Amino acid sequence: MNNFSQQLILWFKKNKRSLPWRTTNDPYKIWISEIMLQQTTVNAVISYYERWIRRFPNIKSLSSARASAVLKEWQGLGYYSRARNAHKAAKIMIQRFQGRIPCQKEILRQLPGFGPYTTGAVLSIAFGQREPIVDANVRRVMMRLAAMRGAATAKQDIKIEKLLIPILPKKDMSAFNQGLMELGALICRPQEVLCLQCPLRSYCQAYAQGIQEIIPERTKKVLVRKDVVVAILMNGEKVFIQKRSAKGLLANFWEFPGGKKEKNESLLKALEREIFEEIGVKLLEARPLPSVKHFYTKFCVRLYPFICTVSAGPRIDQAHRWVSLEDISKYPVASGTVKIIDMLKERIS
Repeated sequence: MNNFSQQLILWFKKNKRSLPWRTTNDPYKIWISEIMLQQTTVNAVISYYERWIRRFPNIKSLSSARASAVLKEWQGLGYYSRARNAHKAAKIMIQRFQGRIPCQKEILRQLPGFGPYTTGAVLSIAFGQREPIVDANVRRVMMRLAAMRGAATAKQDIKIEKLLIPILPKKDMSAFNQGLMELGALICRPQEVLCLQCPLRSYCQAYAQGIQEIIPERTKKVLVRKDVVVAILMNGEKVFIQKRSAKGLLANFWEFPGGKKEKNESLLKALEREIFEEIGVKLLEARPLPSVKHFYTKFCVRLYPFICTVSAGPRIDQAHRWVSLEDISKYPVASGTVKIIDMLKERIS
């Protein structure tokens, strides 16, 4: 083992955070933790991970679950394709691999949701194989170590993997890869870098040149804003919800009727149009509730909810139904919709 790897592994074993997925060698639990952690903070993941493992403790229980139950357990984590792919992959593992996660890279990459990062993470952390992994933290650490210029995007990953492969240890791969990620999270942070506490400081070209604070280059994220009207139809203490398409953003989630306000269109005109287009009834009256803001990766949504009176009752079928505000918690809904539900509960209580 070279000195670089040895110092990183020793630092990790001494300084690693106590996290629930670090107390197991179960490849399934490691897999679930890794797909949850992608583009999500550790603190946000812990409660989701623990609840998920209680509900789906193994591949068999996940594979046999209903898709709606899987989405419900994932609700609030975002990037819902990860949950759908995990469900699909679990079914394949039951059908083809006796309920086990295969440990061959070529096979693993063919399963839904097993891209380069997830494959490398599972193979190295669960099976100890010499596979590099690159997430946002590793990307930042390696760019500073090599004084690589540019923004920390996936375009850098091929260069970073070439730097990593020669220094991968022959053993303790789990500690090495987790150590790089932990170093990025605790020491080699995006801002306020703690270089004096870094076990790899002597290897860092950015530190030697005094440019660690400006690597990687920061890019300003421009979020597109979308104004969305939301129609709340009430029947006593029940509300009307509908199921989204099986494809696209938030596929198979449940929501209130509504949609995006068009350019130069008033909120009420948008509400009237959306209600007629989606459920075929005319808007008679609309009482506004406070708007709700919700952020997605590439855009920000401002939701404008209205309690509506309409010309006729909407159709009821498998994708359209009346539910109580208590029972709505059984359905997978987007985080923005949860905020509106909480608002309605406060008004009724």
